Amino acid sequence: MEENKKQEPVEPEKEGLLDKAKKLVEKADDYLDEKVDEVKKSETFKKVHEAYDKAEDYVEDKIEDIKQSNVKEKVKGFAGKAEEEAQEAASKLKKFGKKVAGKTAEKLEDIAENLKKKASGEEQKPGDA
Repeated sequence: MEENKKQEPVEPEKEGLLDKAKKLVEKADDYLDEKVDEVKKSETFKKVHEAYDKAEDYVEDKIEDIKQSNVKEKVKGFAGKAEEEAQEAASKLKKFGKKVAGKTAEKLEDIAENLKKKASGEEQKPGDA
């Protein structure tokens, strides 16, 4: 009989831990979704997006100019300018991506630490009582 009593409390604890883990995953997922939305709404993201659109328009315009003019010199000049702008845009995007990734990682670490603290606090309370 004592064995049956000991086994019954173990099963609800496992279910409770699984439920808590599921809730934590859902909260983390919701938090990431919110942060992605915030990044997309940020001024920096808008500026990068606008710069990318301008670079794309510039490239398209220059392609049209080259098709119409057929001058090798213009092609060489355009290639240099396009390469510089593409490198600049890529550099900005990389920096932005690193910032976003870093901030997201920091926030996730903070959340994980808070959840660990809360979880360890909840585990200690039943044992203390």
